[in-house]
Amino acid sequence: MTAARVTVAEDSVLLREGLSRLLTEAGFEIADAVGDGEALLRSVAADRPDVVLADVRMPPTHSDEGLRAALVIRNRWPEVAVLVLSQYVEERYATELLAGDTRGVGYLLKDRVADVETFVEALHRVRAGGTALDPEVVSQIFARSRRAAPLAALTRRERDVLALMAEGRSNAGIAAELVVGEGAVEKHISGIFGKLALPAAPTDHRRVLAVLKYLED
Repeated sequence: MTAARVTVAEDSVLLREGLSRLLTEAGFEIADAVGDGEALLRSVAADRPDVVLADVRMPPTHSDEGLRAALVIRNRWPEVAVLVLSQYVEERYATELLAGDTRGVGYLLKDRVADVETFVEALHRVRAGGTALDPEVVSQIFARSRRAAPLAALTRRERDVLALMAEGRSNAGIAAELVVGEGAVEKHISGIFGKLALPAAPTDHRRVLAVLKYLED
């Protein structure tokens, strides 16, 4: 199997080199490593990687250059998966990133990189077209979303299942985490879709739509 090609965008030289080495050891190929948003866009335009790993805050203002570059990539080159890293939980950035097609997209806190297995699994997941949301992001969004009427209708177990869905877990992964059967998970997910009024349709990604309910004001 061909190694996934990753472009790393991080302004800290030490972290950029560390991420590149970690990913190489995990079996990825480093297509490029850059230090700002404009360089990232030029790199992706010239040599389309499979995945972009980008810090939210990069030069020159260290505010949202990486996030804005990620949004451009999602718009211009939707076949390129994007995993964004952030120092803190910033719900607005997660909302913007997930506002469109959420296949092949992720948002993790930098602390998650220390858990190499989880970090690498998340990168593989977004490369395969899945979604990866940091549990802390999900937790903070959940705290706010519990006040919203549609989510208030969910049972505690349904909220647990939806939280794990938001992390990008499969039904099998959710079942393992909650120590229940996959049939029970499917039943809870069906209940979630019904209570959130998410009808079945070939073009609907109901798991994604359910997660986006978290992110609505």
